[in-house]
Amino acid sequence: MDFDAIDTAPAADVAAASNELTPEDRKRIDDLGRTVNFMDTNSVLQFGAPAQHTISDFSESALQNVRAKDMGEVGNSLSNLVGELRGIGIEDAQKKSIFKSASAKINALKTRYSKVETNVNTIVEQLERHQRTLLKDSATLDIMYQKNLENFKSLTLYLLAGRERLKQAQETELPKLKEKATQSGAPEDAQAVSDFSNQLDRFDKKLYDLDLTRTISMQMAPQIRMIQNNDAALIEKIQSSIVHTIPLWKSQMVLTLGIANAQQALEAQRGVTDFTNDLLRKNADMLKSATVGIARESERGLVDLETLQHTNEQLISTLDEVRQIQQDGREKRRAAETELTRIEGELKQRLLQQY
Repeated sequence: MDFDAIDTAPAADVAAASNELTPEDRKRIDDLGRTVNFMDTNSVLQFGAPAQHTISDFSESALQNVRAKDMGEVGNSLSNLVGELRGIGIEDAQKKSIFKSASAKINALKTRYSKVETNVNTIVEQLERHQRTLLKDSATLDIMYQKNLENFKSLTLYLLAGRERLKQAQETELPKLKEKATQSGAPEDAQAVSDFSNQLDRFDKKLYDLDLTRTISMQMAPQIRMIQNNDAALIEKIQSSIVHTIPLWKSQMVLTLGIANAQQALEAQRGVTDFTNDLLRKNADMLKSATVGIARESERGLVDLETLQHTNEQLISTLDEVRQIQQDGREKRRAAETELTRIEGELKQRLLQQY
C-alpha cells in the first residue's frame, strides 16, 4: 500500500485501500478488531490511540526539523552575496564625487574591489556549509517520508478493522440485546441496549477522528516533498552562484576597470548638466505649486457647500436607519417568541415519546 494507490480516493473513504492488503495486513485487521470490547469504555476510547500518538510524535519531530533549519540564513547569505557584487561598480564610484580625478577614482575602485572580494570569499564559505547541511536534510526527509508512509498504513488498518467491528456489532450484537430487552421487559436490559448504542456511537466518532488523522498523514507526504524541492532549489541556487555568478562578476570587474578612464570625463559633465537641469525644473515646479495653492485657498469659503450638503444627507440617513433597525428588532423579537414556544413543545413531545 502506498500514497499513489489511494491518490484518487477521498480521504474519508478507505474502502479502496482494502484491495491493496497483504495476508499480513488482513491478520493485523482481524487482531485489531478483536481488541474492541463495546462493554468496556476504555477499549472504545483507546482504539487507534497508538497510531494517533505515533503521528503526533512524528509531526512534532518534523516540526522540530523545520525549526532547526534557518532557511533565512541561506537567503541572507545569497542576498549578502548579491549586495556585495552590486556594491562595487563604476557607476557607484562616480556617484561619490564627480569632481575627483580619474586616477583617484580608479584607485578607489580597486581598493573597494579587493575588500568586496574578501567578503565574497567569506560568503562563499558560508554558502558551501549551507549546501552541505541541505544535502543532509534532504536525506533525513526521505526517512521522514517513509516513516509517514508507515503511519498512514497503520491508520488505514485501524480504520478497516474498526469499521468491520462496528458493522458486526450493529448487525449482530445490538439486535440480540434489543431482542433480549423486548422479551424480558427488564429495565436493566433496556439500559444495556442504550449503553451499547451509545458505545457504538462513540466508537463511530472515534473512527472519524482516526480518519481525520489519516488525512493529515496523507497531506504530510506532499508537504515533505515540497520541503525537499525547496531545499533542492536552494542547493541549485547556491551552486549556480558559486560556479557561474562569481566568476562572471570577476570578469565584468576586469572590463569595468578597463573602461573606467574613458568614461570619467563624459560622466562628470553629464552629472553637472543633469544636476543643473533638475534644479531648474524643481524650482519651477515648486513656484507653480505654491502660487496656484495660494490662489485656490484664497477663493474658498470658510465652509464648503458640499460639506453642508453631505452633513445633512448623513443626518437624514442616520435617522432613517435607526427607525428601520428598531422596527426590525420588534419583528425579530416577536418571531423569536413564537419559535421558542415551538421548540419547548417539540422538546416535551420528544421526551414523552422516549418513554
